[in-house]
Amino acid sequence: MMKEYKFYGWQTADVPAVNEEYKEIKNPRHLYDLLSEIWCADTCAPRMRAGWSKENMTLGQCSITAFLAQDIFGGDVYGILRNGGNYHCYNVIGDCVFDLTSEQFGDEVLSYEKNPVQSREVHFAKEEKRLRYEYLKEELKKSIGGS
Repeated sequence: MMKEYKFYGWQTADVPAVNEEYKEIKNPRHLYDLLSEIWCADTCAPRMRAGWSKENMTLGQCSITAFLAQDIFGGDVYGILRNGGNYHCYNVIGDCVFDLTSEQFGDEVLSYEKNPVQSREVHFAKEEKRLRYEYLKEELKKSIGGS
């Protein structure tokens, strides 16, 4: 029996790694398991850090997680416009849609249709975000035995 996850799209998140560097990562569920040991207050968006906890470990992790998943699995990163003008990021690979950080919204239902593609150039123009992404990526490489 398959382990149950709380993130959006987990049941169909069966895309393989397309990047040789991450070939050990079987699918997005496996990535979620690995990131569950890495996400921390330091990888959380600074404006949300006060609310971060191990119980709400995906809080403030969306863009860096979605772009890292894109590195591994390919596809595009899309964004759901939130109150306040920020975008919540998720991944689309072909007809596979998944959001590794959706559980931070609890019971709120998000719409994963007709959202704009997100650009890492725009997101990583914020140096703190780029640095959090690079930290998450390095920690992931360590966890799978990379450099």
